[in-house]
Amino acid sequence: MRRTEPQDKLPDVGTTIFTLMSSLASTHGAINLSQGFPDFPAPPELCAALAHHGTAGNNQYAPMAGLMRLRVEICAHLARYRAVSCDPEHEVTVVPGATEGLFCAIMASVGKDDEVIVLDPSYDSYDPAITLAGARAVHVPLQTDTFTPDWERIEAAVTPRTRMIIINSPHNPTGSVLHAQDITRLEHLAERHDLLVVSDEVYEHLVFDAHTHHSVLQSPALRARSFAVFSFGKTYSVTGWKTGYCVAPPALTQALRKVHQFVCFVAVTPVQHAIADFMAAQPQYPASLAAFYQGKRDTFCTALRHSRFRITPSAGTYFQLLDYSDICDTADTELAEQWTRDHRVASIPISVFYQQPPTQRYLRFCFAKSDALLEEAAEILCAI
Repeated sequence: MRRTEPQDKLPDVGTTIFTLMSSLASTHGAINLSQGFPDFPAPPELCAALAHHGTAGNNQYAPMAGLMRLRVEICAHLARYRAVSCDPEHEVTVVPGATEGLFCAIMASVGKDDEVIVLDPSYDSYDPAITLAGARAVHVPLQTDTFTPDWERIEAAVTPRTRMIIINSPHNPTGSVLHAQDITRLEHLAERHDLLVVSDEVYEHLVFDAHTHHSVLQSPALRARSFAVFSFGKTYSVTGWKTGYCVAPPALTQALRKVHQFVCFVAVTPVQHAIADFMAAQPQYPASLAAFYQGKRDTFCTALRHSRFRITPSAGTYFQLLDYSDICDTADTELAEQWTRDHRVASIPISVFYQQPPTQRYLRFCFAKSDALLEEAAEILCAI
């Protein structure tokens, strides 16, 4: 290789499936239920706060760890919703998007010859970060159909090189959630093998049917060894604002910030001010989300009741899997593109989130859309 050519450190990585499917949807004028973003407005007060702070001159660098006033509001939020106490100075870092927080947590914690357990189907940003850190991802599939952890199989995958496990609940792309017994099993696993934990909790408030979100922060044993990553974009319907936060014990936070300061350095200042204002003014807003999104899930699933899909209602997130095995046996990657072109409804194939292709036949659909759009898409899908 010539010295002027870049060294490709991710030779097996191409354009993300989200970009590909959204582009295909745009090209064919399809209803885009692929990429996960709402098609309805963010809270008006939140948008007004951003406009205010932008025009008021709050446009220069914030502190590297995030505005202190926002970190204080985050701690109040965690006390209110998770009954945990956090130190805003030494345990909370505001990051420009949960993806950056996940990346920095991984880069700060693992290196050459380390192994990191990921649970398939796993969100597509985990594996590249592990590879760039010089470590190796060890893929363990979730249980078929229920998409819950097989703790015996996970334990069997642990070796002397295993340094970390990554969990995600509520789970993207399947919509499953971890239960209290899963957290207990994770505690035992992490303590027995001295593992770090990265917990992707960006859909924490989108849990349905009276289920409860169980955060690693609520477990003293896990909190001492975990990075918990959250997203304002998911909670406040502002995915384009790319702002989130990571909570970790002081030593882990210090390690994360060493990486964070050389990746993006800071999150966007006026956005931080706006979110801090909104959190202070409307602390109960996140409590409304579960019922709101469960209603959208139910609208979509009810509209599909006469379709040929097998449907198990999502337990969390704003994604619904549809089992199309009674319709055809086409590979999900091919079918997602075909239906986007021919039927003008875009979805996400979940096989792309596996190391080994699954035997199940599922497509993922985003229901963070207007009821009218969901019903229109369902009418099309029912005709297939």
